[in-house]
Amino acid sequence: MSQDFSARLNELPEGWLKAMGITITLATSDEVRAELTVGPEHLQGYGIVHGGVHCGLIETLASIGAALAALPRNQSVVGLENNTSFVRAVRAGARLHAVSTPITRGRKTQVWEARILNDADQIVATGRVRLLCLDADQELAGEQVSGALHPGT
Repeated sequence: MSQDFSARLNELPEGWLKAMGITITLATSDEVRAELTVGPEHLQGYGIVHGGVHCGLIETLASIGAALAALPRNQSVVGLENNTSFVRAVRAGARLHAVSTPITRGRKTQVWEARILNDADQIVATGRVRLLCLDADQELAGEQVSGALHPGT
């Protein structure tokens, strides 16, 4: 297995991971894992986890893994598509575990899948993310890519 960047990602002082209280427990180009305890900030009006939290967690894990695979090629990645299915409702206090693994890691695109599980190992949500691999000097929609994911930078 490749180098684990989880500690480095958890040290980032700000961003979506920090705001959501997500801890990355493993981050390699082969697999990315995370944990989170559901709090009031994750809930929608019916008292269950907002679907955007599931989508964001799935996209984040896939993006980290894809970026770690792309970095040795001097590339960054940006998401093109996120398909998330909500399987089971989750309420505050629940502990969630998520894992993302690659389906394909091509030179131009990557596809990663992810699962979010509760403490009973029941699937809460699943997803698939397609990402575009960008060369360092490549432009996206007429702009130099500076917001693309570069873990640890």
